[in-house]
Amino acid sequence: MKRLWAPWRMEYIAGEQPARGTCFLCIEGDADDNALVLVRRPAAFAIMNRYPYANGHVMVVPTRHVGRIEDLNDDELLEMMRLVRTVSSVLSEEMSIDGLNVGINMGKAAGAGLEEHIHIHVVPRWFGDTNFMPVVGETKVISEHLYETYRRLKSRIDM
Repeated sequence: MKRLWAPWRMEYIAGEQPARGTCFLCIEGDADDNALVLVRRPAAFAIMNRYPYANGHVMVVPTRHVGRIEDLNDDELLEMMRLVRTVSSVLSEEMSIDGLNVGINMGKAAGAGLEEHIHIHVVPRWFGDTNFMPVVGETKVISEHLYETYRRLKSRIDM
């Protein structure tokens, strides 16, 4: 039997679910802390991924509900890339990472879980972070509580 301690998942399981058709990335500014928004700029924001591939997995999102990169205006595109740069720098300094995966999944065939609201994944990587667990146990281990990672990163990024 596989067991993995992830106490923050209970909040999702027992909590109020968003209405059908509601975009979980369309977040009003007054909900930023609850939504784990690290920093907000006029055209874009950076948010922690609640179901991360690795500790410190951040998504950079345009404020406007846009599904494709070609539909972003120049201000949105520039603001998003500036946030990717800022997030990358903070992750490097705060989490002593060895590398980063930065990417956009557009369309179901490309792995997009949410096609209607484009976002850029910024995923920290360390040498040896992939071990036998995902291969043999089909289980990813996230070693730090999500809210602790959020607290650490927000204190560095919210300038």
